[in-house]
Amino acid sequence: MKLRLWPYLFSQAVINIMNNRLVHLIGLGTMVISLLIFGIFLLLFVNLSAWIEGWGSSLTISVYLEDGIGDHARNSVASFIKRLPDAELKRFVSKEKALSDLRNTLGPQAGLLEGLSRNPLPASFEVLFKEVGGKDSDPRKIKEQLEKFKGVDEVQYSEEWVNRFKDLMKIVRLVGLIIGGLLFMGVLFIVTNTIKLTIYSRKDEIEILKLVGATDWFVKIPYMLEGIIQGIFSGVLALLTLFLAYFFISKEKAYFFSFALLDFSFLPYEYSLAIFLLSVFLGLVGSLIAVDRFFDI
Repeated sequence: MKLRLWPYLFSQAVINIMNNRLVHLIGLGTMVISLLIFGIFLLLFVNLSAWIEGWGSSLTISVYLEDGIGDHARNSVASFIKRLPDAELKRFVSKEKALSDLRNTLGPQAGLLEGLSRNPLPASFEVLFKEVGGKDSDPRKIKEQLEKFKGVDEVQYSEEWVNRFKDLMKIVRLVGLIIGGLLFMGVLFIVTNTIKLTIYSRKDEIEILKLVGATDWFVKIPYMLEGIIQGIFSGVLALLTLFLAYFFISKEKAYFFSFALLDFSFLPYEYSLAIFLLSVFLGLVGSLIAVDRFFDI
C-alpha cells in the first residue's frame, strides 16, 4: 500500500465513524465499561498483593487479654514481650480504646454498636517484629509461650493471615483470568459487530469500489483503522476513568482491627500500558474478524 494513500484511508475511517457515530458510541461505551471492570479488578489485585508482600516481610502479633486481668499479670506479659529479640511493643489497647477504634472504623454504621449492654472487645498488646527468623523469633513458639501466661486469652500473628490471604489470592488470580477472558471475548464481539454494522450500511459503496478495481485491502484498511481508533479511545477513557476512581478512593483508608490496612497506589506504568495496548489490539482484531467475513484476501 502506497504511503500517499494513508491520509485518504484515515480520513475515510474518520468519515465512517462520524456517519455511524451512534453505533460507535455504543460500542465505545461498552468497551470502556469492560476494560474498566478489568482495570478495577487489576488495581485491587495489585494493591492487595503489595500489601500481603509488605505485611509478610514483618511479623505482627496481637496478644488478647482476658477481662479482669490484674496489673501484675499484664505487666508480666509486657515485660516478656519487651525481652523478645527484635520485638517492638507498639502499644497497649484498652477495651475502651478498642471499642472507640471500632466505632471510627464503622463510621456512619457506628450506630449498630449503640445497643450493646457491655463492651465485648478485649484489651490487647500490639507487637511488631521487624525481622523474623531463627528459633528465638519463631512465631509459633512465641505464641505458645504467651498463651501460657495468666490472663492471656488468645494470641494471633500476621503470618497466619498472610498465609490465608496468599491462598485466597491464588483463587482470585484464577477468577481474574476467567473474568478477563470473558470480558475480552465480549469486547471482540462488540468491536466485530460494530464494524459489521458500518460495513452493512456502506455495502453498495463497497460494491462500486470493487467494480472500479479497488483492491480488497484498499477497502478493508479504513475499517481496520476504525477498530484501532475505537481501541485507542476506549483504552484512554478506561484508564482516565480508572485514575479518577483511584484518586477519590486513595483519599480514604481502609481499616482492619484499628490498623491502616492499605495505602492505595495506582497501577504501575507497565500495567497501564498493557491495558491500553490490549484495547488497541482488541479493536484491530475485532475489525479484522468483521472484514474477513465479507472479503476474500
